[in-house]
Amino acid sequence: MSEEARFNVILKEGNFELREYEPQVVVETLVDGDFDEVGNVGFRRLFKYISGNNSAEETISMTAPVTQEKEGVKIPMTAPVTQEKMGEKYSITFLVPSKYTIETVPKPLDENVRIREVQGQLMAAITYSGTWGRKRYDKHKLKLINWMKEKGYEQVGEPVYARYNPPFTPWFLRRNEVLIPVNNGDK
Repeated sequence: MSEEARFNVILKEGNFELREYEPQVVVETLVDGDFDEVGNVGFRRLFKYISGNNSAEETISMTAPVTQEKEGVKIPMTAPVTQEKMGEKYSITFLVPSKYTIETVPKPLDENVRIREVQGQLMAAITYSGTWGRKRYDKHKLKLINWMKEKGYEQVGEPVYARYNPPFTPWFLRRNEVLIPVNNGDK
């Protein structure tokens, strides 16, 4: 099983959760374009990074089986792949394995890829299966927003789209989530 982002579940109701995420290191690329297209562009950039286009020329495997094109140390990546609106662009990220720090993770050779730290945060989450299209994402985002309103959670950042499976996974077996940062108040 692949390493995933670390968090504590504070509240669980069906497929809704309130989670407290630990700080993380991510590899990220920013992509201009349509919601349904940016994921593929960003994924390809990040795939090149984990396939050895980095300062250590290390091959880093993802959550799904990946054919290794360069020799090097295999480093398991974490899940999920996320997509988040940042201004006029989308941020596409992979989580870096926890054995790395911001100082020790191999540096990207592509100027469109960067490493950054994400602070710990409180997130509301909804988990669902199925296709990766905008329509399903929007449907589940709305369900999550309504659940947050019922619970009195205030949104404090952009929604994050999280995908846990490789593209060849049958649609009905895919694990997807919408995550929304919420305030760290009394909840």
